[in-house]
Amino acid sequence: MTAEKLNIGIILGSTRQGRVSPQVGEWVKGIANSHGNANYEIVDIADFNLPFLGTTDGTEPGIAAWNEKLTELDGFVFIVQEYNHSISGALKNALDFAREAWHNKAAGIVSYGSTGGARAAEHLRGICGELKIADVRTHPTLSLFTDFENFSEFKPQELHLQNVTEMLNEVVAWSGALKSVR
Repeated sequence: MTAEKLNIGIILGSTRQGRVSPQVGEWVKGIANSHGNANYEIVDIADFNLPFLGTTDGTEPGIAAWNEKLTELDGFVFIVQEYNHSISGALKNALDFAREAWHNKAAGIVSYGSTGGARAAEHLRGICGELKIADVRTHPTLSLFTDFENFSEFKPQELHLQNVTEMLNEVVAWSGALKSVR
């Protein structure tokens, strides 16, 4: 009997015009698909048109669709860019619009920024803990100075391939283990 493949969402953490997170997300998805150890999909928070938390009655269809999408997934890879030493407001808002849909799932983080997005990733780890998301240890960090041309065209260095592969393996292993908890 073959085990059913896990479903891992690659969550794009930015919604702003000119963002590079789609380039990074597609790169990660390409690496993930070449391993074939799970089903991977890009999940763009911009597609859900989430209002700012607390400003509406919460009945917008995007909110329900966001929670349904998260519920379908067994784990996540967050594509995180650093804004003012933290994650984007759009990602924080999206994280806050769900609760139980995050519980007992695993996540990896791929970050980018002037210091590789490390400070944003550390903020996200604290949020993950509160949402009962087990974040994995391996954390690829991408530099705006060495992995992007003109800060806008993603051209990753070859050295990141090993870290991304290891992070994906950890996400799949932990997602599988946590599935038995859910």
